[in-house]
Amino acid sequence: MAVLALAAAFLFSLASLAFALNFPALSGRVVDQAGVMTAENRSDVEAKLKNLEDKSGIQLVVATVKSLQGSDVETYANELFRFWKLGEAKKNNGVLLLVAPAEHKVRIEVGYGLEGTLTDALSSVIISSAIIPRFKMNDYSGGIERGVDGIISVLTTDAAEWQHKINVRSEGSSSDFDKLFPILFFALIIFIIWYLIRHAGGPPSGRSGRGGPIFIPYGGSWGSSGWGGGLGSGGFGGGFSGGGGSSGGGGASGSW
Repeated sequence: MAVLALAAAFLFSLASLAFALNFPALSGRVVDQAGVMTAENRSDVEAKLKNLEDKSGIQLVVATVKSLQGSDVETYANELFRFWKLGEAKKNNGVLLLVAPAEHKVRIEVGYGLEGTLTDALSSVIISSAIIPRFKMNDYSGGIERGVDGIISVLTTDAAEWQHKINVRSEGSSSDFDKLFPILFFALIIFIIWYLIRHAGGPPSGRSGRGGPIFIPYGGSWGSSGWGGGLGSGGFGGGFSGGGGSSGGGGASGSW
């Protein structure tokens, strides 16, 4: 019963967080709520995003927010994506570049239909090599535009250059993993021993100790509608709007 109560409390807290999030209106292809982009840069980025959508139908939107409102960047980006309904409903070809300067977080959230092209690995490389270096110099306009250029190049041209960066990083990552593996393995053994000792006595008398599995959904994916997906129509005042698309949590995040 205690486990069930904890699970219920956890789910309730997640639900309360999702409903409490106050998302900005989708006023255009660039929503600079945090006010970190120059007017010239915003105009240049908007032109690139419009050109991408006109030629390919892909709806790429840039958003900067004043705060993640206590949420993690993955959950906030996924819920915002679903609230705005980016991309076409049948193709789910939307992309969101979210920047939270106050928390030093950035995320590329990818619609279902583009996950095979703009992969998690490619999104991560764009963030680490094109966006974050500029953000570290407080050049948000430059970082955002370079990130947009990287996303567009992957979606519309040969992504060999970005793929090469993935391969180089993967080689370095594997060596780091080899160093950490003995520590991780030892920690796993300790946990298994602790778990066996803790449960060696069996369930208390009068209880069967049996029960159905408890499923705790991942914060970035809540099914076809999502917590935030049903909160709005995607259109705001008859202007620019999403097309009914959705995201299942694909993409990558970074911090600086």
